[in-house]
Amino acid sequence: MNVIIIEDEKPSARRLQRILEKFNVNVVQMLHSVEESVEWFTNNEHPDLIFLDIQLSDGLSFEIFDQVEIKSPIIFTTAFDEYALQAFKLNSIDYLLKPIDEEELESAVKKYQEINSNPKNIQIDFDDIKQLLTNPLEREYKKRFTTKIGQHLKMINIDEIECFYSENKGTYAHTVDGRDYLLDTTLEKLELELSPKIFFRISRKYYVNINAIKDIISYTNSRLQLKLNNYHEQEVIVARERVKDFKLWLE
Repeated sequence: MNVIIIEDEKPSARRLQRILEKFNVNVVQMLHSVEESVEWFTNNEHPDLIFLDIQLSDGLSFEIFDQVEIKSPIIFTTAFDEYALQAFKLNSIDYLLKPIDEEELESAVKKYQEINSNPKNIQIDFDDIKQLLTNPLEREYKKRFTTKIGQHLKMINIDEIECFYSENKGTYAHTVDGRDYLLDTTLEKLELELSPKIFFRISRKYYVNINAIKDIISYTNSRLQLKLNNYHEQEVIVARERVKDFKLWLE
C-alpha cells in the first residue's frame, strides 16, 4: 500500500511515517503545504491512501481539492472539534485525533483495507466537511455533570470544572474548589459534549478550561506547560502535536 502524508509539522509527519512503516505501509511522499501538494498531485500518480492534516501552513487543506481532482480515500489527522468528526463519519472517512495513537492508526488502516475491497463505500463530500469546519452551526453543550458519592448524586456545573483528566482507566473532573470527581464517561465522549470555545483537549490525558489557565510556560521538546488555578497534582503538558492548534484556540 502506497500512501501520502500531508502535514505541515515535519516532526509529526516523520512520527506518522515511522508508525506506518511498522505496519508495512509505504510512505511515498510527505507534503507540507497546499501549494506543494497541488504541484505534486498534478504531476504524479495518486496514492492508495492519503493521511491529511486540515490546517496547513498556507491555508486549509481543502484548498487542494479546489485546484486538483483527488480520487484517493483519505484519513484525516486532526485536532478539530466534534463538527469535523461528525462530518467525517457522515462521509465514511476515518479520522485520527492528534497526538496519534498507534492502535488507532492500525485500526484506521485496517478500515481502509476493508472499505477498499468495495470502492462504492467511499463517498467523500469535501464541501460538506469544509462547511461544517469553517461555519459550524450553534448547538447546545453539556451544562452540568452528575457523579455518585455514596448513596447520593452530586451535580457539578460546567463552569466549576477546571479540567478533565484520565487516570487508571477512569475519567475525572477537577473543580475550582480543588476536588476530584469520578465521572461515568470518557475523554472521547466529552469531545461531543464540551464547548470548543471553553474546553480544549491538550493531550490524550487532559481537557482544560480556558478560564482556569493561570500561566503558560515553554517546556521541553517544543511543548507547553500549563499552570491552572487550583489543579496541582501533576504537570499539565500540551502535547507537541497540539501546540499549534492550542495557540489558535487561545486567540
